[in-house]
Amino acid sequence: MYQLIVFLPLIGALIAGLAGTKAFRQMGTDAEIYGAHGHDSHSGGREHGHGHDDDHGHYDGPPWPMYLTTALLCVSAILSWIAFFGFLHEGHNEKVEILRWVNSGAFSANWVLRIDTLTAVMLVVVNTISALVHVYSLGYMSHDEHQPRFFAYLSLFTFAMLMLVTSDNLLQLFFGWEGVGLMSYLLIGFWYTRDSANAAAIKAFVVNRVGDFGFALGIFGCFWVFNSVEFDAIFEGARTMAASAEGRTMMFLSWEVDTLTVLCLLLFMGAMGKSAQFLLHTWLPDAMEGPTPVSALIHAATMVTAGVFLVARMSPLYEFALMRRLWL
Repeated sequence: MYQLIVFLPLIGALIAGLAGTKAFRQMGTDAEIYGAHGHDSHSGGREHGHGHDDDHGHYDGPPWPMYLTTALLCVSAILSWIAFFGFLHEGHNEKVEILRWVNSGAFSANWVLRIDTLTAVMLVVVNTISALVHVYSLGYMSHDEHQPRFFAYLSLFTFAMLMLVTSDNLLQLFFGWEGVGLMSYLLIGFWYTRDSANAAAIKAFVVNRVGDFGFALGIFGCFWVFNSVEFDAIFEGARTMAASAEGRTMMFLSWEVDTLTVLCLLLFMGAMGKSAQFLLHTWLPDAMEGPTPVSALIHAATMVTAGVFLVARMSPLYEFALMRRLWL
């Protein structure tokens, strides 16, 4: 069931993205021309609408891609609620291994779905909000000439968020983290003929990369200190470090600082970028340049809560860092 929750949006995105390609739409147009016994009245549809914004253009292709992606998101949302109600009766932790991912020397990171109470809550939030946004977009984007591409982006955004909230290690979390950042860039700049939309998309991308630089340093630091990027190994290592004098400090930028504190601050820098906290908040108002469903998806309980999820997921590390500071 958890595999379906995560991968149904991806399947919908791939199919809708394929349906939105010029080759696929060309096949449909040629079929209409052939059926019209050579009349070329439809040929203008192939050249129609280049460079239009939300007030112009008309989608003349089949409507099934948007209905397919919406249906798959609704199914994923329903399955998320079923999983959530299961946690209400009896909480449990479960890991579902998808594939062996990266194994190089001492570095190991497999693609594993980590299912616990925090994940169950986030699955409900992400899939429910995304499903509602998809349903609203059925009417809002019904006449947009790039409709399949829009729904493909929405579903890919949801898949990246699901990868983020089901991650079992920092590398997998970073994969979903960067996927969300990429899709936000594409969605904010969806109407790419507008200079303001392009500027807003680039601004969001660059500002988030500033936060992601600190996040990446935090991941490197965790592997250097704990010799692993797995959450369980990091939390156990932090527990041991907090209870002993070993590895208490480290050299960072020529200063001797507390190890756990530095790691927490670096990880929190990434959370600041995604959640649009002070100093890294300037991209969020400009994100309104995208279509209204995009603004709802980014400003609501999805992208801006990625930073909150990161802090919640790494909360044991923050707790042990605080304990260390109190004991010093």
